[in-house]
Amino acid sequence: MEIDLGKLAFDIDFHSSDQLVAAGLINGDLHLYRYNPDSTPVRLLEVHAHTESCRAVRFINDGRALLTGSPDCSILATDVETGSAIARLDNAHGAAVNRLINLTESTVATGDDEGCIKVWDTRQRSCCNSFDAHEDYISDMTFASDAMKLLGTSGDGTLSVCNLRRNKVQARSEFSEDELLSVVIMKNGRKIVCGSQTGTLLLYSWGYFQDCSDRFIDLSSNSIDALLKLDEDRIITGSENGIINLVGILPNRVIQPIAEHSECPIERLAFSHDRKYLGSIAHDHILKLWDLDDILQGSKSTQGNETEVIDSDGDEMDVDANPSKSDKGTKRKNASNGHAIGGSNNFFADL
Repeated sequence: MEIDLGKLAFDIDFHSSDQLVAAGLINGDLHLYRYNPDSTPVRLLEVHAHTESCRAVRFINDGRALLTGSPDCSILATDVETGSAIARLDNAHGAAVNRLINLTESTVATGDDEGCIKVWDTRQRSCCNSFDAHEDYISDMTFASDAMKLLGTSGDGTLSVCNLRRNKVQARSEFSEDELLSVVIMKNGRKIVCGSQTGTLLLYSWGYFQDCSDRFIDLSSNSIDALLKLDEDRIITGSENGIINLVGILPNRVIQPIAEHSECPIERLAFSHDRKYLGSIAHDHILKLWDLDDILQGSKSTQGNETEVIDSDGDEMDVDANPSKSDKGTKRKNASNGHAIGGSNNFFADL
């Protein structure tokens, strides 16, 4: 299935239990679609959510609301049924909001263009953690729920680990040679995989974040802008050349290309709630829904029964007091930064 969005999309998210998919567009619009394999997808909502681009979107509150972030520095909650604004925080960050992910049923994390990561309680409508984790834009985040640690990648070329229990940046890697654009946790928590601007996959061992333990350099010469974990041994990658690959991790290998966007850079990948569909957006302005069984034909998982080894609260990951610095990267989304000064600890001002 294909949905012509009409504009460049920066992010997509699927509803947790229904056949709904949302997209945030470069013009600040939020789109919501209902999809069905037996009919053409139907657009249910078109909301002008932000004055600048809509870079991030996530369903929250069991799918009853959509949360969006923007370079206008605001975060907006929109009712899924009516499309009306529930609440808005105009100065959520002091810089453009670039990423947004769900952590728990009542918490989300946001990352901005100046390297700040914030954690928000959606029930209390307040900021409960704030981390100056990086020196450049937050490109991606993922959450290790058992350890209560939030991992982030950045245009400054580093990987960070934020300890939510202790409210501190617990670890930060050395600067890599180029920007880190995407991140997933693999191998039952033992490995962290990061995609980079030069197409190299960097592998870190949990608890040893100072430097990567392995590099997979044969994947692509194009940037790896999106990573999606299929299982503990395989990931799906989206690259600047428009190719979506199925990749094995340890042993590192390209298993097969599984989809494409006609040489248009991939922006984001996501699974539907039942993992029947893989959603992808790219610079061709098309949201594609791929039947996962069809595109994975001939690929078998080699996943074994491994033991979870994520640490609970280890101190071996304390941050270096004086990490070395490198030149800041240049890869940015095609949207202007916001210029709001300061921020607020109130999650939203009721409308």
